[in-house]
Amino acid sequence: MPLQLGFVDPIGLAGLVALVPLVILYLVRPDPRELSLPTVQFLAEERDDGGAHPVLRRLTRDLLFVLQVLVVLALAVSLASPYVTVDRQTAGESTVVVLDTSASMATETGEGTRFDAARAAARDAVAGETTVVTTAPAAGTLVDAGGPADARDALRTVPVTDASGDLRGAISRAATAATSADDGARVVVLSDFVDESGWRSAVRTARASGVDVRLRQFDGGGAANVGIVGHDVTERGASVTVRNTGTERAERTVSLGDQSTAVTLEPGDVRELSFGVPAGGGTVELSPGDSFPADDTAPVAAPADPTVEVLLVTNEPDSNLATALDVIGSVDLTVAQPPASVDGDYDVAIVGQVDAGEVLDSTVETVRAIAADGGGVAVVAQPALADLGLGPVSPVEPRRMTAQPGVESPADHDLTRDFEFPRPERALAANLTRGRALVNYTDGSPLLATASHGEGRVLYYGYVPDHSSFQRGVRYPIFWKRAVFHLADRPTVAELNRETGAKLQFQSERTVSGPRGDWTTTVVTLDAVGTYDVDDRRYAAALADPAESNVTAPSIDEVRSAGQSGGSTGTASVPVELTPAVVALATLLVLLELAYLRRRGDL
Repeated sequence: MPLQLGFVDPIGLAGLVALVPLVILYLVRPDPRELSLPTVQFLAEERDDGGAHPVLRRLTRDLLFVLQVLVVLALAVSLASPYVTVDRQTAGESTVVVLDTSASMATETGEGTRFDAARAAARDAVAGETTVVTTAPAAGTLVDAGGPADARDALRTVPVTDASGDLRGAISRAATAATSADDGARVVVLSDFVDESGWRSAVRTARASGVDVRLRQFDGGGAANVGIVGHDVTERGASVTVRNTGTERAERTVSLGDQSTAVTLEPGDVRELSFGVPAGGGTVELSPGDSFPADDTAPVAAPADPTVEVLLVTNEPDSNLATALDVIGSVDLTVAQPPASVDGDYDVAIVGQVDAGEVLDSTVETVRAIAADGGGVAVVAQPALADLGLGPVSPVEPRRMTAQPGVESPADHDLTRDFEFPRPERALAANLTRGRALVNYTDGSPLLATASHGEGRVLYYGYVPDHSSFQRGVRYPIFWKRAVFHLADRPTVAELNRETGAKLQFQSERTVSGPRGDWTTTVVTLDAVGTYDVDDRRYAAALADPAESNVTAPSIDEVRSAGQSGGSTGTASVPVELTPAVVALATLLVLLELAYLRRRGDL
């Protein structure tokens, strides 16, 4: 690229107007008068001011004017702050650091962990304006175009997580930040590259767009890892999958509470083991441990009393509803057929299809009391619903039976998610008196509605028994399982057990006690293996990721060498400031003018 002259402040060139009066004075000055002085004439004849060279003689006479013009020119140009642009190999003054914070980086190397080494290298890589991007639980920006001190402070405290990462997303985010930087930032990626997110394509894409991407791999340790790569916890038990990702035969004891099983695994072997879930939960452990402790344990959360006591009031004990409730493992079902009296303590009461004239007042009072005392009540639609005397417990006012009403789209709720609600043959038209309709018929009647009563919860189920195909679907028991746990205000065991990286969201701030301490928040990111206590509930988070547990780092030589410069340099058009040089030239010209005046005898 050829040199290009420019001016930072072109208004400074206005100083050139000073040449106008200088030229005018030069043109209008009077010619010198010659006087005849015979006594010194011989001296004048001996001088030679140019001799036979008139050009030199004129130059000598006009030299002062030339020097003055050059001084004015130099001063005016210096006021305009001149510069030239040149192509130069320059090191980017900005840096984007991608630090892998995923679980595999916690692999122990004998001298600390992979993450310890990568974090130290990241701090050394900080130069000028720095952006720091992390990979787990999701790609995120830790520092956005901050100063070196801010970046190093953030890197000093950022922890490694026990969650899977998104290295591809982090590199793409870093490339965007690099291209947005004024001086073309370099990208430094520090990782073990144990990631299946397609990070290689992200590197190639970034380099194709002109971004200098440098890769540094930290791959120590992890040669003999055996880990828990999958787990499934329900009311019926805990199932865990164990895999040997190492290169040698390994023996492990897998235990949960007082249950244990010894396994022998060849390289690559996978075993699935099942355990009963202890009341209150526990921890699945592999022993002995290895250099990657994050997948050696899998906490299991379960309520101290997992049983939900459910009362079903119905005159059809063999109904689909009774069968669906009976197959829920954590439900202790009691079926009461009116006019039988009801006694005992229950978490949930469900009023199914009954003969209105046979329901005792004491049964109705028991149902009301369950909701008022903090339990839950479900009311099933039926033609004689208005005659049951449920009063304020029911959130609807029945009108009449109708034929084949349409069904509107459901609202987003745990009770409606992943369900399809078919059009019934007949339905009960009703008005919603309080609460919220989750699903409506096209005539405005509620099909599914929730409300509160006292300290408890109420559910209105608007399918009339034997008039809908929903009760014959394979997901019918799943719906009622969700309904029972909703009414009892209890999460299912599966809801209590999550994978690391998941989030818990609450409508108001909650105090959380977890592996990293206590804090108050509305959103909890489960980024560490362990248990999290929120109010009176305990959640558990386990890694359980086959890709992240395979901590044997792959070779990155092909990607590292392809398109990567040997350093952090690149070609850029760099402005070179000329103001100091022009000022120096002006000073030199002034000195020359003074020297000339002194030689001429004017000083």
